[in-house]
Amino acid sequence: MSYRAIKLKLFPTREQEKLLWQSAGTARFAYNWAKEFADTYYRLYKKNLSTGKARKHFTKLRNHKKYVWLKEVSSEIPQQAIKDYFEALDKFFKKVAGYPRFKSRKRSVVSFYHSNAKFTVSDNTIKLEKIGEIRMKDDNRLPRGNYRRDKIKVCNPRVKHNGKYWYISLCIEYECEKCELDKTLSVGIDLGIKDLATVSNFEKPFGNINKMQRVRRLKKQLRRLQHQVSRKYEQNRSGNKYFKTNNILKLERKIKLLHRKLSDIRLNYLHQVTIAIAKTKPYRIVMEDLNVSRMMKNKHLSKAISEQGFAKFIELMKYKAERFGIEFIQADKFFPSSKTCSHCGSIKKDLKLSERTYHCPCCGFTIDRDKNASINLANYKLA
Repeated sequence: MSYRAIKLKLFPTREQEKLLWQSAGTARFAYNWAKEFADTYYRLYKKNLSTGKARKHFTKLRNHKKYVWLKEVSSEIPQQAIKDYFEALDKFFKKVAGYPRFKSRKRSVVSFYHSNAKFTVSDNTIKLEKIGEIRMKDDNRLPRGNYRRDKIKVCNPRVKHNGKYWYISLCIEYECEKCELDKTLSVGIDLGIKDLATVSNFEKPFGNINKMQRVRRLKKQLRRLQHQVSRKYEQNRSGNKYFKTNNILKLERKIKLLHRKLSDIRLNYLHQVTIAIAKTKPYRIVMEDLNVSRMMKNKHLSKAISEQGFAKFIELMKYKAERFGIEFIQADKFFPSSKTCSHCGSIKKDLKLSERTYHCPCCGFTIDRDKNASINLANYKLA
């Protein structure tokens, strides 16, 4: 059994939307409270606070007259927010992430946790605790019924707001699709900036979505709005202080929505490319083990790499390979996929990055550089 992530759009009424905002605000309050309480505890006792102790203290706070409003939302929302803070703190101590920051109202992601057992799903509606039945766009992706009574397992359900719409995202258990794989087909994928992916068994590479007319038009619109905002800030400047007017807030809202639209288009394209590769049903998929975080340090290429979404592509390709039962392999970092001739196997050590066509000095074979790399990856460690 494996888990599949599902994201569904919600259509709340005005009253329900107020409750959703209140739930998200409570989660943010609990997270910030946990941060302040843990920092104070460490300063006083020179010890790290446990999650259990913090939760007990918050329960006492919740019963106080001053914080009666905390009882208007599900009790599990603030408890999970406290757990989220301590998980973020553990990641900091393991040197996986930075020190957890205060969640401001303006910059933090609007989201909250919902208990994974307190769902009731019927046709195009989902019942959330203390909020009620909300209409949703489902397309029969969620199993129907009372999740506690029917023992339907879901993982980490979160309700989020993306600046315009409300969504619920969760993971559900599913059985891996059993399909007949082509035991003779090994696929190599070479990622790049000019083209997103060159695949060994596809004649044409998958192009760069950022060069397409629709995306270029949106990026131009985004630049224009950003210039407008900067001019508005300069007009409303007083010494070293900047003042936000209603016009600035409107423009910033438009910029936020444009960023969301661009990220959705890019993510959708990555899904289309990865599923197209997986549906060819090879018995294995081979990719380079790219150090994306190190590549991002190149100031000339960092923007292009982030827009292409290499890390996300690898993540999607991994889980789609697992879904179809395909073996996923990442070649060694020092494997010379671009410098090796896919025809005779000789290595051209003096190959420059500017050379986009591969000419083999030994056998005279000529091929596109990226196509050559994808074929070498497809043949990686084959006897």
